[in-house]
Amino acid sequence: MIRGMYNAASGMYAQQHQIDVTSNNIANVNTAGFKKDRAEFQDLMYQRLNFTGGSTSENTRNPTGIDVGLGVRISGIQKSFEEGDLQTTGNTFDIAIEGRGFFKVTMPDGETAYTRNGGFKVNSEGTIINGNGYPLDPEITVPDNLIDVNIANNGIITATDPTTGEEQELGQITLADFVNPAGLKPIGESLFQSTTASGNPIEANPTEDQFGGLRQGMIEMSNVKLVTEMVDLITAQRAYEANSKAIQTTDKLLTIANQLKTS
Repeated sequence: MIRGMYNAASGMYAQQHQIDVTSNNIANVNTAGFKKDRAEFQDLMYQRLNFTGGSTSENTRNPTGIDVGLGVRISGIQKSFEEGDLQTTGNTFDIAIEGRGFFKVTMPDGETAYTRNGGFKVNSEGTIINGNGYPLDPEITVPDNLIDVNIANNGIITATDPTTGEEQELGQITLADFVNPAGLKPIGESLFQSTTASGNPIEANPTEDQFGGLRQGMIEMSNVKLVTEMVDLITAQRAYEANSKAIQTTDKLLTIANQLKTS
């Protein structure tokens, strides 16, 4: 019976992780470029009370053993990089990736980070930056004397000189992709960093190879489906309650056993 308490306690602990993951998804339902998480679980080791195929007599063996499970544990949290809905904003420097790929930005420490959040702006010097002020990599500057900035599907940025009417090319947006995007390390601010699990970044221009194209004036929203998350939340809550009931039932059985006495 003591084993039942520990098993149920591990179940409550696991479901608490599920609720934590689900609540974080719900909290970021409107976060541009956010990718939802999925908690994954594994059963723990088993206590073998009788081996499968053990002898029951000189000539017979039991067809099944007696293996008692010892609970559950969380084995990982998997990121889903399914594409989110594209929302039209009309802002010149809002860029969405339609397909595979990540934007590259340079962090203050010089490290490169990767993001699907294409809500870019320009700073006082005309450099294209994200919401935290990190410049796009490679760095692209838009002179203040040019108008009608256009970002093509293949990532080439052009603008028009109002005095001459000539179109000038300002730079090329490049994208990065990974063999295993789920292995990227989330660091907050809708940013990721590469790891040994993700593999080295594969870089190319938009629309080339496996990379998607760019859509100016649009932004990719979170890929969280609120209805699915609410169902997961209710399921986790019921599982948590069931495990707590198992602890209460085990406690009652132990109380009955402690109260046994001979007449």
